[in-house]
Amino acid sequence: MKEINLKGKKVLVTGGSMGIGAEICKQLASSGADVFINYYKNKEKAEILANEIRETYGVNVSCGGADVSNGVEVKKLFQKMDMAMGSIDVLVNNAGCETVEHVLDMEESEWDRVLSVNLKGPFLCSQQAARRMENNGGGVIINISSIHDTVPRKGLIHYCSAKAGLKMFSKCLSLELADKGIRVVSVAPGAIETNMNREEIKKFGKDKFEQWIPQGRLGEVSDVANTVVFMASDLANYINGADIYIDGAYMNHTIQYDPRPKKENK
Repeated sequence: MKEINLKGKKVLVTGGSMGIGAEICKQLASSGADVFINYYKNKEKAEILANEIRETYGVNVSCGGADVSNGVEVKKLFQKMDMAMGSIDVLVNNAGCETVEHVLDMEESEWDRVLSVNLKGPFLCSQQAARRMENNGGGVIINISSIHDTVPRKGLIHYCSAKAGLKMFSKCLSLELADKGIRVVSVAPGAIETNMNREEIKKFGKDKFEQWIPQGRLGEVSDVANTVVFMASDLANYINGADIYIDGAYMNHTIQYDPRPKKENK
């Protein structure tokens, strides 16, 4: 099989300054891609990451701040990328947010915020990217969803609704853009351990999480990033409109007991 080579590809990663987004930026760069890192407010963290990637992999890296749910800011973000890189080949819609709130206590503003970042944001960014990709002969749009685009969870009604919408958005977008040479895929992580949630997982009990996952471990940010790199490459050029779940078979584990008697070890 051919090695993945993204040399010369220009990639925008939204929400790319930390967590899964930062690892996606690193892995794309390790395969030769030039990376444009979008951040929301933490410019310093984005610039530190950009310098690290630049020094480690020798690729072109730039940063741009924007609230992806704001159409004016998104337009300016893409104009800045035009100036820095000249074109875009791959868009990774990674920016997202969530809070845990019971539906009876949720403010309208919180519903709007979570839906705007997780669903409206990918629409705005995909629209800007696709217009450019069409002129360049094609491209790839990768939407980072979640297992909660299918699996409901109490306290996350806004987030689950947004991700379910993103899943269908990805499918519809793949139909609308296929004849323009643009592929669209949805990558949906399950329980992924990051620097941001490591303490929370520890307090809850890492072993409890791992008991729920048939593969017996939490996911790592590299599990998601490596999938994104493959989907961005020409090796995946016939994968379009697909939902890729990275969850260690968690979603298939609906019956969490085994009625069969255990065999004694001899």
